[in-house]
Amino acid sequence: MDLLFATRNRDKSRELRELLGRDFEVIDLNSFPEIGTPEEIGKTFEENASLKAIAASRDRPAFAKRPSGSDPRRGKHLLVIADDSGLEVDALGGAPGIYSARYAGESANDAENVDKLLRELSTKHIAPDQRSARFRCVIALAQNGKLLGTFEGVAEGNIADPPRGTGGFGYDPVFQPDGSEQTFAETERKTARHVRRRSRREHCRCAPGNRRLRLRSGFSTGWIRADVCRNGA
Repeated sequence: MDLLFATRNRDKSRELRELLGRDFEVIDLNSFPEIGTPEEIGKTFEENASLKAIAASRDRPAFAKRPSGSDPRRGKHLLVIADDSGLEVDALGGAPGIYSARYAGESANDAENVDKLLRELSTKHIAPDQRSARFRCVIALAQNGKLLGTFEGVAEGNIADPPRGTGGFGYDPVFQPDGSEQTFAETERKTARHVRRRSRREHCRCAPGNRRLRLRSGFSTGWIRADVCRNGA
C-alpha cells in the first residue's frame, strides 16, 4: 500500500519505512517538490498535524506525477499522513511543546534547541529529579482533502543533563525514558523502539463509518501504535 508522509524530514521518513516494513511503500514530500507545506498555525499538535495532512492530500495534480515505478491511477486515492510532535517539560509549563523544532529560533538546529532547553532548566534551578517530561506525537490521516482520523502517542521520561549519546535526532540526547538508564540517543535503535512502544499511550479519533487499517509507526519525537481508520475507497 502506498502512503505519503507529508514531511521533508528524511530522518522521520527513514524511521517510518523501517517500522512499517514491506506492508507500505512510504514516500515523502521530497518526491513532490511542488507541494507546499501550510503554516503551522494550530495551537495543538493535533491541529497542526491535521492541517498538514489535509493540505497534502488535496494536491491531486502532484500525485499524478508519481515516482517511477508507481501506478499513477492510485494517486487520487493516496493515503496521506502527517505528524506534529514535540517535547513537553513539566517544569517549563509544557514547553517547548508545539514549538519544539524552533525553540531557539526559526532557523535553530537540534543542538541549539537542546542548549536553550537546558539553560531554561538551569536558570529556574530545576533539580534533576524534578525534570519530568514526555515526547508527544500526533499523527493525522487524510485522503482526498478529508481528515479520516488522528491518533496520539506519549513516551514519559525525564530530562538528562549533560546530553548523552550520538544516535537519533532532536532532543534524543537529553530524553531518558522511564525505566531506562540511557537516553534515546544512547539506546540501540531496536531497543529504543521497544522502550517507546512499552511506554506509549494510545488515543484515536476516527471518522464514523470508516473501516480500520492497522498502522504501527514511531518517531524519535514520539510513539504511536493504534488503529487508524480509513475509507473503503
